[in-house]
Amino acid sequence: MPYGIAYSKNSLYLCSMVLNYIWIGLILLAFVMGCVQCFCFGNTEIFGAILNSTFDTAKTGFDISIGLTGVLSLWMGIMKIGEKGGVVSQMSRVVSPFFTRVFPELPKGHPAFGSMLMNISATMLGIDNAATPLGLQAMREMQETNTDKTKASNSMIMFLVLVTSGLTLVPVTIMTYRAQMGAANPADVFLPILLATYFAAMAGFLSVAIIQKIKLWDRVILGTIGGLTAFVGLIIWAALSFPQEQVSKWSAVLAAVLLLGVIVWFIVAGMVRKINVYDAFIDGAKGGFQTAIGIVPYLIAILVAVGMFRASGGMDLLVKGMGWLFALMGLNTDFVPALPTALMRPLSGGGARGMMVDAMMQYGVDSFVGRLVSIVQGSTDTTFYILAVYFGAVNIKETRYAVVCGLIADFCGITSAILLGYLFFH
Repeated sequence: MPYGIAYSKNSLYLCSMVLNYIWIGLILLAFVMGCVQCFCFGNTEIFGAILNSTFDTAKTGFDISIGLTGVLSLWMGIMKIGEKGGVVSQMSRVVSPFFTRVFPELPKGHPAFGSMLMNISATMLGIDNAATPLGLQAMREMQETNTDKTKASNSMIMFLVLVTSGLTLVPVTIMTYRAQMGAANPADVFLPILLATYFAAMAGFLSVAIIQKIKLWDRVILGTIGGLTAFVGLIIWAALSFPQEQVSKWSAVLAAVLLLGVIVWFIVAGMVRKINVYDAFIDGAKGGFQTAIGIVPYLIAILVAVGMFRASGGMDLLVKGMGWLFALMGLNTDFVPALPTALMRPLSGGGARGMMVDAMMQYGVDSFVGRLVSIVQGSTDTTFYILAVYFGAVNIKETRYAVVCGLIADFCGITSAILLGYLFFH
């Protein structure tokens, strides 16, 4: 077995062990809480409630996963049209001038540029299956010019922090979950997620750029960041200038227009490329069923553990404790039930997804908390998992400041998600 593959597997093993301990901890804490309530407070029904929660949440996890098949098939088919229609290549050409300036240590025309640009473009379009292989290819190409093969280069760190920020134009998975759980408008969180991921990406980029002393006053860099910031500022200004009902209404309208625009753009691009659009859609949609089936065990595992913890009273105690702390600071505490999702997000995508679904079941998919956990889930990516996979693939042991900058992006993304949740839906 090549050493890089072995190291990658060891890194993934460590990440899985973190989730393993969280999963075990939730179940053991549920049992301990049950013992306390039964033997100290005389609640003899608590163990039955905990046991029943395992059956209920297992069934719910299965139903949700299977119900995802239709919408996942739809969007995976649309994304395949965009991929074959050259949309990813078009986006790569647009951002190429910016990327050549933020990776100054790479020679002009280096092969890694193409892989990185394609990876970022695929990530922004939600094509995860294409993004990961392209990202690993970019890491291998950057490793060729890396003078210390065990230490992360500046370019690697910048690239991975941008990846972990999770900037996504089309949050397909989150909208799919909301649709499956009966949201009146599954796309109403589209705009807040887009803004939150932008803030996460900017925080990560700036933190790395400052450490690496990148010339932020460069005309292309200033123009790119300034243009994006002006667009985001315009959206926030509009959100602050109109009543809450109009903000929610027009946010949903804009989201619908943009998402329909993406579909039309992909189809037109496919027509221009003279591909068989229908066959491309079918080819991508076939993966919807396999993807939905693959989610089943992971979603059931985390939902059962969280359900047991909630039935034991542990989750309420945790939320009330955090609410009490924030209340002492004089803050509104309506966001507190979303914090378990936020805390899990950098550690495990599957774990955070389970926390999100649990919160939507508990409070309602169209409640403030239900929308907020969706925004939090889409605000950033799974930092520790991504760093383990990408660095492990090229034998990098010394990650330098990559974790710190990745967590800065996570913190800013999640904080922005909470503030945007209040702005759009509270």
